[in-house]
Amino acid sequence: MSFKSVNNILNILKLEAKWQEQPFQLLLNCWPEVVGVKVAAQTRPLSIQRDVLWVATASAAWAQNLTFGRKTIVLKLNQKLDQKLPTPLIDIRFSTAEWKRSPLPANQQIILSPQEHPSYLGKSISESQLKSTTTKNAQVVFEDWAITIQERSHNLPLCPQCQCPSPPGELQRWGVCSPCAAKSVMPPIS
Repeated sequence: MSFKSVNNILNILKLEAKWQEQPFQLLLNCWPEVVGVKVAAQTRPLSIQRDVLWVATASAAWAQNLTFGRKTIVLKLNQKLDQKLPTPLIDIRFSTAEWKRSPLPANQQIILSPQEHPSYLGKSISESQLKSTTTKNAQVVFEDWAITIQERSHNLPLCPQCQCPSPPGELQRWGVCSPCAAKSVMPPIS
């Protein structure tokens, strides 16, 4: 009779636990990391059928946009789950069909930070600043706001279309500031 060390037994148990993990659960665990927090908040993987991942989306617009990038998502998922899925994924199908039937658990809330928005500039308002503005009159608050905006926009790059100071994230994302981007999308009012 041979005696095995506790470490050897624990290592064997860890390996057995990994073998018993379901591939779909592994995919669920890495989904927000692969697609990003914003997309993960609007999507929910439902199942893997014949090496195709089925994903519910919050709207048809999300389904359509994600369909265009599905090959990239499949590549990322296959790289992330390499050797953990029995066979690699071959495609993804996005649909709104199951979105309402499978709500998020009450304890699972995805919180997006302001830093993730392309218009984010940096400093946030502290609670003490917020409390101090409630005791001032409207003129003083407006003057404080104007000074803050001037200081904030002093070193910002200019929009190539309107020459207004613009957050770098907006210029990187759209090539112009958000008002100019909105104008180019909206038809003129006649």
